[in-house]
Amino acid sequence: MKTFNDLVREVEGEVDEIFPWDLEEHMTAGKEVLIVDVREPYEFDAMHIPDSINVPRGVLETAAEWDFEETVAELVEARDKYVVVACRSGNRSIFAARVLAEMGFRNVVSLKTGLRGWNEYEQPLVDEGGDPITVEEGDAYFATKLMADQRRPDR
Repeated sequence: MKTFNDLVREVEGEVDEIFPWDLEEHMTAGKEVLIVDVREPYEFDAMHIPDSINVPRGVLETAAEWDFEETVAELVEARDKYVVVACRSGNRSIFAARVLAEMGFRNVVSLKTGLRGWNEYEQPLVDEGGDPITVEEGDAYFATKLMADQRRPDR
């Protein structure tokens, strides 16, 4: 049986990844970048990278194609653009980037360390109203909060 971490390690070799400072460098240099945040809408609303779009992982495939209720035109039209896929920690995004590459996106990468790393690098995050999020607010939000029933039982 494979674990989630086993699956992530398998995909890592198939997908290009960039660090937050690489993305910041591209953005500062004026490179056209489409940032696709694949977290759930409530996560995106809490905080996200400015000008990113939210396409939850659960609808990614249909959002990236025409003729579906989930179609996101900006994403469908980005097959030849530089697409950076982001999530909380860089795990969901690595799977999403692989799928987009399989669907014909020619220049897609995953944001290694995700928004957690973006925040640690002290890059801007905003809430659903576009108001800035402080680094401290980001730290609190991205801190691991496992409940007792989510932890592996002692054997």
